[in-house]
Amino acid sequence: MLPEILTRPAPIANEEYRARRRALMDALPADSAVLLPGASLVTRSRDSEFPFRQDSDFHYLSGFPEPDALLLLLPGRAEGECVLFCQDRNPLMEAWTGIRLGAEGAVREHGVDQAFENAERDERLEALLDGRHTLYLPLDSAEAMAIAEEVRGALMARVRQGARPPEALADLLPLIHEARLIKSEAELALLRHAAEISARAHRRAMRAARPGLAEYHLQAELEHEFRWQGGSGAAYASIVGGGANACVLHYIENQAPLADGDLVLIDAGAEFDLYAGDITRTFPVNGRFSEAQRALYELVLRVQEQAVAAIRPGETLVRLHEGVVRGLTEGLIELGLLEGEVQARIDDESYRRFYLHSTSHWLGLDVHDVGAYRQGGEPRPLVPGMVLTVEPGLYVPADDDIPEAFRGIGIRIEDDVAVTAGGHEVLTTGVPKRVSEIEALMARK
Repeated sequence: MLPEILTRPAPIANEEYRARRRALMDALPADSAVLLPGASLVTRSRDSEFPFRQDSDFHYLSGFPEPDALLLLLPGRAEGECVLFCQDRNPLMEAWTGIRLGAEGAVREHGVDQAFENAERDERLEALLDGRHTLYLPLDSAEAMAIAEEVRGALMARVRQGARPPEALADLLPLIHEARLIKSEAELALLRHAAEISARAHRRAMRAARPGLAEYHLQAELEHEFRWQGGSGAAYASIVGGGANACVLHYIENQAPLADGDLVLIDAGAEFDLYAGDITRTFPVNGRFSEAQRALYELVLRVQEQAVAAIRPGETLVRLHEGVVRGLTEGLIELGLLEGEVQARIDDESYRRFYLHSTSHWLGLDVHDVGAYRQGGEPRPLVPGMVLTVEPGLYVPADDDIPEAFRGIGIRIEDDVAVTAGGHEVLTTGVPKRVSEIEALMARK
């Protein structure tokens, strides 16, 4: 019998993309314009490319899925405020690369006002941007800057004939990133789905784990589920670290054997319609926690659950992290891995020997999603529609001054959480994290 296939949520509608573009243009001066390139194919080696993935900001405003596209927003333009340039229709090339939408298809399928193929781009850009005072674009994009400077140069050469080149460049990204930080109901549905796929993948890896396998065997189980459920694959490089490899925060080699008596840490999530899942679970390779593993695990779990419970509008990520640091420090002292008073060990940052990273990050179209963490220099209060991770951990070095039973143990527990008007919604409840639940699941191989 084949595994269950989840029902796909609805894709984001063209009306939502139009509303996003409208909101952005409403925030701009009337004589401005937006210039935003999409992503291009990236060479993997010689004449083969990495699988194409659209730029997140470009996707957020257009939903257009093809490479080498360019989006222009022109507030107040009578002929249409949203103009898209896209790849040319070319039957010979399409025999190799697949059918392209072309200009007519872009208008029909993606609701832009006008579209032109890239063969017309250079000559049309000058006319479209003539008279626009401020050009908003991603200032860190060499491609966007090159297009802008080429157009400005061409218009400067025709100033005596009445051309009016853009006089100022402004950074577009903070405006898009503020919008992306607050998720719509349609986005939350996609994030829930990515989380459910990710949770199923983690359960599958737990059931498959046993001594004698390698880390890559569990990676294969994870990524099979991502693809089986219609995801594009992993939202980031899957981390499968057995034993002391779990103490390497971004360990992605995934080649080592899984040893009896070790824990394995998996940090992996599916990407679905470009939205990311991000889950970390840590469990015993043989299905049973040792006494020392259980003690450290229960400490991380207790602190993680307290942080999740604290999420509500008005809370800040800084306060969440401070609570996690205090809780972990207290536990490390109780276990004999630190000595002295809790506040003293926080003040001198002794805890950082075991806990090196922050507790949370935004989640959305990117696994480390965009949006400012501070406003006016102060920690940003949480509001409904934000989605974040909660992922405390402990990573014990295999040093001589560490009790032997704890050496080389790495543990992280991570969930995805949406902020709601009444508090929060945990998106990743579909994978167990209590010791008894993990051991019970792993016993049902």
